[in-house]
Amino acid sequence: MAFDVLRHPTVASKRFLITIGDRTVGGLNSRDQMVGPWQVPVADVAVTLADFKGFAGEAMAMGERTPLASVNAPASGRMAVGEAITNLLAAPIELPRVKLSANWMAACGEAGEDAALYETVKAVGMELCPALGISIPVGKDSLSMRTRWNEAGTTKQVTAPVSLIVTSFASIADVRPTLTPQLVTQENGQPLDTTLILVDLGEGKKRMGGSMLAQVIGQFGNEVPDVDNPAMLKATVAAINELRAAGKLLAYHDRGDGGLWATVCEMAFAGHTGVALNVDMLVAESTGVDDSRTDTGDAKNWAGQVGERRNELTLKALFNEELGVVIQVRTADRDAVLQTLRAHGLSTHSHVIGKPVLKGTAAQEVAVWRDAKEVFKAPLQQLHQTWDDVSWRIAQLRDNPACADSEHAAIGQPANTGLHVALTFDPLEDVAAPFIAKSRPKVAILREQGVNSHVEMAYAMSLGGFDTFDVHMSDLQAGRADLSQFQGLVACGGFSYGDTLGAGEGWARSIMFNPKLAEQFAAFFGRNDTFTLGVCNGCQMLAALSPIIPGAQDWPKFTHNQSTRFEARLAQVEVLESPSIFFAGMAGSRMPIAVSHGEGYANFHVRGDQAKVIQAVRYVDHSGAPTEVYPFNPNGSPAGLTGVTTADGRFTAMMPHPERVFRNVQMSWTSGNPSDASPWLRMFRNARKWVG
Repeated sequence: MAFDVLRHPTVASKRFLITIGDRTVGGLNSRDQMVGPWQVPVADVAVTLADFKGFAGEAMAMGERTPLASVNAPASGRMAVGEAITNLLAAPIELPRVKLSANWMAACGEAGEDAALYETVKAVGMELCPALGISIPVGKDSLSMRTRWNEAGTTKQVTAPVSLIVTSFASIADVRPTLTPQLVTQENGQPLDTTLILVDLGEGKKRMGGSMLAQVIGQFGNEVPDVDNPAMLKATVAAINELRAAGKLLAYHDRGDGGLWATVCEMAFAGHTGVALNVDMLVAESTGVDDSRTDTGDAKNWAGQVGERRNELTLKALFNEELGVVIQVRTADRDAVLQTLRAHGLSTHSHVIGKPVLKGTAAQEVAVWRDAKEVFKAPLQQLHQTWDDVSWRIAQLRDNPACADSEHAAIGQPANTGLHVALTFDPLEDVAAPFIAKSRPKVAILREQGVNSHVEMAYAMSLGGFDTFDVHMSDLQAGRADLSQFQGLVACGGFSYGDTLGAGEGWARSIMFNPKLAEQFAAFFGRNDTFTLGVCNGCQMLAALSPIIPGAQDWPKFTHNQSTRFEARLAQVEVLESPSIFFAGMAGSRMPIAVSHGEGYANFHVRGDQAKVIQAVRYVDHSGAPTEVYPFNPNGSPAGLTGVTTADGRFTAMMPHPERVFRNVQMSWTSGNPSDASPWLRMFRNARKWVG
């Protein structure tokens, strides 16, 4: 059952959907679905930045518990709101600033459905939200949620239960304290002893109706979770924020689909560590205060006498889906954390439930303990791959099956140490500083129809010490701008002409087939005082312009990824020793970078010479070795190639997006200080230093 719950599509990994969507475009994303060095899709909340300079931003999360409505529609609505709040709480929200968008769906006109919708709207809009002090200023409805058809002369119909999909929003003053489910196992390079604590907002009720366990065993149940105590939810928000502000919290995850079992497993997957989960405090049928069953007579041998009852209670403890949150704290802080929870009136239903295991074989297992006995355990990798099973099977059907198999096989590998930052330079050193006071050379931020990464590129180049100008291809065609006015040219990422003619090919042909523009670009490339950078779509475009770029004759054509899919990931790359002006002093550095492209395969069969091309950047695996293994190399390029340059270093083309991650706070994961510039800012400063 434990494996079946993890494998259920509602609980299982959704990476097959996530990695095909561009999550870094705009450069203002701070927290996406992927968490930690192993990029596990378990984030509770999405967080964006308000601008490229500060740390203010916005948090967004969702909540939905539609299956519960088939038993209790108002409870389903309340739980959707509660889940949205517990998800949103991973970010440092203030409850009065939270706004909800409510998407209502029902089959109006069906017997009982109008009444169910009314009762749910009343429960949410007139009772729960006012009690929480939050509002629903916007929403939509779809009130014909039924389908009817005729089969062999018989009319059949499916009617959806009342459904409330809640999207929650809140502006936040600082995105940096946002927590993730990744269990922390080290601090300052040393193993860290930590404890897991459950705050049970279900107040011990353990109602199993509609849970994943109930569904996988085919017994839906008749009593579903509910939000019985809005004040307790408000107190939890206040307590978590107080603990966050005090630096007491290391990880956070809400309890939802799959119950405590799935919650803790997902935290273990993200942290790549074993967990010993103890349910002793969750299987008691009394508090020991309200009655004395745990204190007298034969009750002292209760566990042995009523074993099957204990087993039932264990299942309920692990798989009930009442609202709740699990937090990781330093064991040294445990008592102080519990005292804070007590001060907020949460002590009765706050329980120590176990800890990450850092040594021995147990460090690669998730185990459940009860009454000083290990009642269940399973290998961490097996659990992780079970959780990944749905994504793997869908990817097998949709993508290159070999790539799908390769990614699934890599899931949870104990030897995989994940993404890392290993630098050969100081990322905080501003090598451009001595030159910025002298002048700010002009750089054209070139774009075409469909290009979408020009704003973040302009800001990154500006931070590097340049004056940046938005130059559209139509400006060059109409004569409103001329490349002779600029010292630098950057071709940005996106989907020029919708990649209809091949990625970047249409953009390049609009130049090559226009004699005036071809001459203008060739003249710009021929000047010894100019430089050019192409990123993603711009990389593909520059590669197609290689006949007029001095020294670029060996560059490849970039064609469809070997996976046959658009790839959006945080990937590990290494900067190679090369003449590139952008990578001066960076050779040997390994660090994550945003990847978002569908045609990044360096195809030397079509164009270029692999033996002669000057490599600048390549994909590497967790050990730092160049790799062609998917997904560590998301496009399959030979020898991991993902960036090229020329002998004089003035021209560089690369598929990953440094302009989207020039701040650490923009990265889905980094070991760097989120307040600092990321190592990728050095690229833009290097260009300014080269200009002099």
